[in-house]
Amino acid sequence: MSNYQSSLLRLLDERGYIHQVTDAAALDALAAKQVVPGYIGFDATAPSLHIGSLVQIMMLRRLQQTGHKPIVLMGGGTTRIGDPTGRDESRKMLSDETIDANIASIRTIFSRLLAFGDGPTDAVMVNNHDWLGKLGYIQLLQEVGTHFTVNRMLTFDSVRLRLEREQPMTFLEFNYMILQGYDYRHLAKNMGVRLQMGGSDQWGNIVNGIELGRRMDGTELFGLTTPLLTTADGSKMGKTAAGAVWLNEDALPAWDFWQYWRNCDDRDVGRFLRLFTDLPLDEIARLESLEGGEINAAKVVLANEVTRLCRGGDAARTAEATAQATFAGGGLGADLPVLAVPAGGITVVDALVGIGFAASRGEAKRLIAGGGARLDGEVVTDEHRTVDPSGGEVRISSGKKKHGVLRPA
Repeated sequence: MSNYQSSLLRLLDERGYIHQVTDAAALDALAAKQVVPGYIGFDATAPSLHIGSLVQIMMLRRLQQTGHKPIVLMGGGTTRIGDPTGRDESRKMLSDETIDANIASIRTIFSRLLAFGDGPTDAVMVNNHDWLGKLGYIQLLQEVGTHFTVNRMLTFDSVRLRLEREQPMTFLEFNYMILQGYDYRHLAKNMGVRLQMGGSDQWGNIVNGIELGRRMDGTELFGLTTPLLTTADGSKMGKTAAGAVWLNEDALPAWDFWQYWRNCDDRDVGRFLRLFTDLPLDEIARLESLEGGEINAAKVVLANEVTRLCRGGDAARTAEATAQATFAGGGLGADLPVLAVPAGGITVVDALVGIGFAASRGEAKRLIAGGGARLDGEVVTDEHRTVDPSGGEVRISSGKKKHGVLRPA
């Protein structure tokens, strides 16, 4: 553990957020002396962010918890271009109306995790279209373009990897890093921002902004990145076989959100508790030391804490009660997904697809063939079997972790 003087870097370090820092000693001294406004950028490509962005949102929360000012930068301008980092193809163009609607929707998760207002440590949300949209092309070339060399831009992973794979990169996307660097310079000059944070894949873009601010204004700026976040089995955080784990309730029901955390790998429990909850470190140490079946109690705590932060206390309590009714009591919890079945019933194959446990009829048949489908706890062996809940609700299950309810339409 490093001997940081500021509560900000101590907290980020002990909870596992720090991967790289541009000048740790100078940033530590600054954070110990004054309020540091810091920002992270989020593009508005969908109405919700997924949990791959949650570690960044929690970093802004940690910034505020230690007496500093979080700035949420929404990429209303850069979303119109698309970050080429880690992508093999150009991003689909979105209309202005769609981007604005996405930003309004995304704000809901930040409102839960940050305190917004006009005070010195209150969070604010800004939109880079407000300045990038007014920036003339000749002005950009003259003021900013002179500080970037194509030679260096070609060495950044976001560009180099795309070219090595012989995937086309448009001139539009090539400009993304210039505009992102200009964002940092603008926020530093106009809002006193001194710190940009982000995932490890953003290191090159962050350093670009730091250098641009130094060259244009002589300002000392800082950057900090988090480690690449993967689960213990090596998969990327935020993605599952069923799709993205969205943060907004209208994009993913609270039950499914709660279940994601409850079903995490035993090896991830302690790390996730440190990154995604406010529980004290000694309590986290106790929970992650549990062994055997007892580790499931720690997973329930994790699921409850993250769901409470992101969805509210009622959602967490309902999800846990549903889990207890479904798993412990063999009953039907109130928060399970429901499929309305028409009179006469439907095949189990159609039921599995209709409730979302299989993406296709073929996948549903393979699930049945593998013994993974059950009706009221009984394994289904016949893919042609019809289920009719007109005589009472039927519980349908896929594996040990997915459960739903079939009801009459």
